[in-house]
Amino acid sequence: MSDPYPYEDQEAFDEAADARERVFAALPPAQGRGFAVTWWGRAWLKALEDTALELAQLKAGRRLARAGAVGAVSVRPGRITAVVRDRGGALHRSDVLLHQLDGDDWDRLLDMAVERSGYIAALLDREMPPHLVEDAAAAGVELLPGIGDLEPRCDCDAWDHCAHTTALSYQVARLLDQDPFVLLLLRGRDERSLLDELQVRSAAAADPAPSGREDGAAEGVDAADAYASAFVLPPLPTPPSLPAEPGLPPVLDTETAPPGDTDVDALEFLAAQAAAEAHRLLADAVATGHQQRPVPEELTPSADAARLAAAAPPEHIAVRLARATGRDREGLALAARAWEYGGVAALTVLEDAWTPDAKSAARARAALDAAWEEDERPALKGSRGRWTVSDGAGQLRLGRDGRWWPYRKERGRWAPAGPAASDPAAALATALGTGQG
Repeated sequence: MSDPYPYEDQEAFDEAADARERVFAALPPAQGRGFAVTWWGRAWLKALEDTALELAQLKAGRRLARAGAVGAVSVRPGRITAVVRDRGGALHRSDVLLHQLDGDDWDRLLDMAVERSGYIAALLDREMPPHLVEDAAAAGVELLPGIGDLEPRCDCDAWDHCAHTTALSYQVARLLDQDPFVLLLLRGRDERSLLDELQVRSAAAADPAPSGREDGAAEGVDAADAYASAFVLPPLPTPPSLPAEPGLPPVLDTETAPPGDTDVDALEFLAAQAAAEAHRLLADAVATGHQQRPVPEELTPSADAARLAAAAPPEHIAVRLARATGRDREGLALAARAWEYGGVAALTVLEDAWTPDAKSAARARAALDAAWEEDERPALKGSRGRWTVSDGAGQLRLGRDGRWWPYRKERGRWAPAGPAASDPAAALATALGTGQG
């Protein structure tokens, strides 16, 4: 990582960054609501809160940000700046610095984006793929801040993060809701130059003509010559590119009647899902950093039924999936919804109640205490890793990884209401249908 001050003095740094500066107007207060609703906003919050050393500073900064105390925010490579009003009314210029990525980091990130199926099209359409952070980390590039990465500068003369710089850091989560490219600008590249370079690399990668053959076919080596060369073989040809979409399964609607009681619709559905899953697995296998990822555990029949149900099978197939896994039809629908929100982790939270150990319970209580001001805190009743609002309108469920899952009552059953959040206030706002960042 490069120094956030690659110039000899502050004036030179500011002059170089001004051309790429973006200014966001002050956002309105967010009393009683979570700070972020998008994946990118929540990812920033999780990184901020997971690396914070002082819970009291987090709470004080969150209070100021919720009250609308953060003014217009300037975002430049390596720096965010705003004027923050403290609880006494005094104004403070606050800056938070984040190391810019160096040239090698950007090369790895852009090469990974070009190689990964779907990333190039999404980025050129100004959409930020949610898994970009994970795949970048696998390629050795950290986009989100880690411990000590956010360097505070505030004229209140605090020696470390103060309430003002923390409030500014919280406000960035809301900016990422508006435009996730803010994170890449902070890391050193503005959107236009990034997309221009991405187009150049994509065009170069798409050139199919290898040297030496006009028809595009790779040159081969005679087997006898290869054997005679003491097994010094030429490099293998470039692997074929990932297809744009899964292959079409065979058509089973023929003039020949199926044997016995064969369910042709079920076979066609399973074949289509197998093709889609094979395409997903191949995309993961050819992605940069695949070899560093842990091998996922094999799905249980119950979890696999939820995965299949999430693909909206015909009703009679859904009934068979429910019966085979000991669920009723509504229970399978809830399992499918949980799968869409978070895969195995979300399904486990839905169907397996657990009692947190003493350490996990203490962390949960601290997070709940810090999530709301005293006059905003809802009345929650806790039991076995689940906290229910006193009027029964919503529920928080704690996952084994420390994330909070929103639930709401539907037809007498608790139903998953959204993906997990690191902030219990954001999760509860989702459950109650009242939150936006």
